Amino acid sequence: MRRTARLLTGTALAVAVAGLAAAPVYGGDAGSLEVFPSSVVPGEDVTVNTAACGSDGTASGNAGAVGGGSFTLAASAHEHDAIGQFQVPPSAQPGTYEIVATCSHGRRVTGDLLVTLAATREQVQPRGHVDTGVGGALGPDPVQTAAGVAALAVAAAGGTWLLHRRARGDGI
Repeated sequence: MRRTARLLTGTALAVAVAGLAAAPVYGGDAGSLEVFPSSVVPGEDVTVNTAACGSDGTASGNAGAVGGGSFTLAASAHEHDAIGQFQVPPSAQPGTYEIVATCSHGRRVTGDLLVTLAATREQVQPRGHVDTGVGGALGPDPVQTAAGVAALAVAAAGGTWLLHRRARGDGI
């Protein structure tokens, strides 16, 4: 029993460490160009910002890939970002386009813009319960809920007892 527990604990610990090592680091990426909104229809305005240019930096932007031409990014007090805007032309075709900004000190950053023909709808949060026809785990009948919990407890106790007997060598 102890050997199995050690094996399972060691495996779980190894998986957790590997997951943490492989997980990406989230946070502000000073080396990228943020595009908002990231998905637009032709004719809409787009705002871009970056922290790559420093607190007092400016940049020149290029949205030529989508047909938006050149624009300027100016220093902002908001988290030391350089911010700029351009308009996606009404003639823009659907697709993903690279938007480029070059800081005054020469650093180049890029971001992607997705042009679609239909506006993406904002996600609507659901209200109320989902009528699945089967009922929920904590439905209106507490007796059935208690019976289910009791059945799970009996199954867990029986499984533990069988594993304990097996570990002692009593046989099943």
